[in-house]
Amino acid sequence: MVLKETLRITEIFSSIQGESSKVGLPSTFIRLTGCPLRCQYCDTSYAFTGGERITFDEIFSQVKSIGNRDICVTGGEPLAQNEAKDFLKKLTALQYHVSLETSGSISIDNIDSRVKIVMDIKTPDSGEVSKNDWNNISLMKKTDEFKFVICSDEDYEWSKTILRKYSLDKKSIVLFSPCTESMEASHLADLILKDRLKVRFQVQLHKILWGDESGR
Repeated sequence: MVLKETLRITEIFSSIQGESSKVGLPSTFIRLTGCPLRCQYCDTSYAFTGGERITFDEIFSQVKSIGNRDICVTGGEPLAQNEAKDFLKKLTALQYHVSLETSGSISIDNIDSRVKIVMDIKTPDSGEVSKNDWNNISLMKKTDEFKFVICSDEDYEWSKTILRKYSLDKKSIVLFSPCTESMEASHLADLILKDRLKVRFQVQLHKILWGDESGR
């Protein structure tokens, strides 16, 4: 039986935020264990299993001791744990600036409105495009962000179609990020400029700083 007000945690650490509109900010990352998806480019597969179940209060204590005001709840897939939404509400109530990284495969309904949601829309080349919950798009706020990890020209064309079909750039910030293993960053940037897309190009700053170790 899962105890109330606990989460299974892979790690809690301080780093520089490498993605989203908060890129460059010192942030505390709370990485939850478990994910129902298996994206082919995943760099945090070590978080699929294991971890340690600890109480909300223990997590809050660690976060306080680190001292950053910006907190990123990530995974794995945080929403795969039923307690995550309650945790996000309590964490935000402590006056932290909280963002949630989610795959978009699980409903974001009833997430505290103060939480910035960064939702990763899965492209065909991810291998998990069928897992997108398209109902989530209507639940996104202006302050939230859509993210596409683009692996190929075909992925790019598909992403453009989704961008226009749902008018994503009119709803929230849209991030286009190259898959480091298969798409040259400069090539993706050139495509965005050629098509005059209203998206934000991003690379993973943390990998530029520290390489691929640990997915940070």
